[in-house]
Amino acid sequence: MKIYYENQTTDYFGCRDSRFTTLPLSCTSHLHYHIELAFLMEGETLAVVDSQEYRMTAGDVLLAFPNQIHRFESLKREKYVLLLVSPEIIPELLGQFTEALPASNVIAGAANDPELQDLVYRISDIYHTKESFRETLLRGYLLVFFCRLLKKMELLDTKRGDHQVLDSILNYCTLHFEKNLSLEMLERELHVSKYYISHVMNQKLHIGFNDYVNSLRVSAACKLLVKSDLSVTQISESVGFNTLRTFNRAFLKQMGMTPSEYRAQKKKEGVLVLPHKGEREE
Repeated sequence: MKIYYENQTTDYFGCRDSRFTTLPLSCTSHLHYHIELAFLMEGETLAVVDSQEYRMTAGDVLLAFPNQIHRFESLKREKYVLLLVSPEIIPELLGQFTEALPASNVIAGAANDPELQDLVYRISDIYHTKESFRETLLRGYLLVFFCRLLKKMELLDTKRGDHQVLDSILNYCTLHFEKNLSLEMLERELHVSKYYISHVMNQKLHIGFNDYVNSLRVSAACKLLVKSDLSVTQISESVGFNTLRTFNRAFLKQMGMTPSEYRAQKKKEGVLVLPHKGEREE
């Protein structure tokens, strides 16, 4: 199973609302440090979180905690709101989201709660407008929304076993992927055997350590290719690759194209901020 790690350390909040898009909920298996919530008003979706399957129907809410592997498969056209929230936006709840896991990721019928419906639509409407105090309003509504939602969930302590080790690995790599990371370095920093680290990653993520770190670096590189005018060589160095050749190979493996081709494609789509010309692939 291929799992894509979305490195979103610089993006605090995102919202997708079926009122403003025709995109379904469907997405491949991925994980990230953000909280991801699917608020389903109509339709039907198969959701999988950490190998647990949930058949979501109208009225259900799914909440994936940071670094939980999850995916969606649309079964019947949905009416939904999808939120992607960095835990740092609501630090009052940081402990709940980083030191616990839900007994069940789906809260049946929660989307029928009038208060939660009102809050989620307020959040979406504010996100899609440019009104005054937008960021402050979003943070306030998000805090109230998640306080109300978490009261409907049973949370389990995760300060133990493989999950704690995996969470420590993922958090450390997310914060330090631009460095020359190795299993030996994590062994020293986390005081966990490098063999056990490798075992946990392969067992839980079905991905090797080097491929995982490279996926973080490539994800960060994608943002820089779109949002900066740094050269491909400069981006390669800034995200932690030792050589341009290694960067190009890792990028091609994950994205199916070279960094320069990716930048050219985004420029064609009109999303490139500061295009850099004349790049040469090696």
